Amino acid sequence: MAADVFDRLVALLNDAKARFRVIEHEPEGRSEAISVIRGNRPDQAAKAMVLDLRGGGGGKRHVLAILPGNRKLDFNAVATLFEARKCGFASPDTAQTLTGCVMGSVPPFSLDPALAIVVDQDLLANDTLFFNAGRLDRSMELDTKDWLAVAQPRVARIAAGA
Repeated sequence: MAADVFDRLVALLNDAKARFRVIEHEPEGRSEAISVIRGNRPDQAAKAMVLDLRGGGGGKRHVLAILPGNRKLDFNAVATLFEARKCGFASPDTAQTLTGCVMGSVPPFSLDPALAIVVDQDLLANDTLFFNAGRLDRSMELDTKDWLAVAQPRVARIAAGA
């Protein structure tokens, strides 16, 4: 399944004529450790988390939140943004079902139309983004403008302390 996500991601970026490079490395999914392996600053890492939203008229929904690798999520900010009563992490099984990826390998893209994307605006200060690309042993460096054009995320302040 993870190889399929990687292949779909490469095809998506190639079709969009995006500027990216694949980085092969030892398997790693923790933001701090993978940034050291790839040689990028933690604030250049696009950390992706699947969230559950509940209440607020929309029923139960899921969101893919993208943060700089060195930041924590402000759950209340995401709940407010999506007019939900409550926001929390999706279960690992739900996250894997929606993304096709194991935890730590989720790229900052939604390949499922039911999964909306929101990005913390501070991440967009980088010229390029680094992220695990559907596999724990493959990452990508991608031009930020190309990511925005392909992923089409909602942009907001969702990092704690922002």
